[in-house]
Amino acid sequence: MRVGITLACSQCKQRNYVTTKDKRKHPEKMEIRKYCRFCNAHTPHKEIK
Repeated sequence: MRVGITLACSQCKQRNYVTTKDKRKHPEKMEIRKYCRFCNAHTPHKEIK
């Protein structure tokens, strides 16, 4: 079952990306290193509610 999630920058807390994940295979919160246009750098982005 795929669910929609929002990724927020861990430095500036801006919500930058929307994606999906399989909740059965990956029940833990997702963290990906992505580009933040507000920080103007690649930063870790964490899944938020």
